[in-house]
Amino acid sequence: MAAQEQVKWEGKATAKLNGIGAEQVWPLLEDFCSLDKWLPAIDTCYRVEGINGQPGIVRYCACKPPSSTSSPSDDFDDDDEENKNPGMTKWCHEKLLAIDPVVRCLSYEVLDNNLGFKSYVATIKLLPAKGDDDKFGCQIEWSFLADPVEGMTCDVLSSYLNLSLQGMVENMERALHSN
Repeated sequence: MAAQEQVKWEGKATAKLNGIGAEQVWPLLEDFCSLDKWLPAIDTCYRVEGINGQPGIVRYCACKPPSSTSSPSDDFDDDDEENKNPGMTKWCHEKLLAIDPVVRCLSYEVLDNNLGFKSYVATIKLLPAKGDDDKFGCQIEWSFLADPVEGMTCDVLSSYLNLSLQGMVENMERALHSN
């Protein structure tokens, strides 16, 4: 009997940065270990191994649970289902697979994690775009291909990615407009 082929999830989110060109945004994205500066949900992000800007670099990303909803007992899960325990720090190691500063694109994969991912590969691209105010700007396109995650749907993952990207763009716009 042949093994049943498992369906992969695919999704994509896009967000525009009005009046800010890709050449201004790229330095923020190409710094693979600065995700905590831009992505609202990430509390910490740092290099674990490898060379900055080179494929093969591995970063550690984590977000702590909200202190108002967690208690000391949340740190322990009798069923050992870490990804379903809301009081536990969520973390992952991510490896840069490819980076191209000319086309302003990078790809990475999730390695070890307690989020429930078995396979997740994402690509982030910067593209020129006309802004909402008719000024030239750029657009971030964040796409993924993943194995299904237990307790989640592809729509939920796509919605989370879209919300995260919107927050990232707001943080980048704020930082770039303040310079």
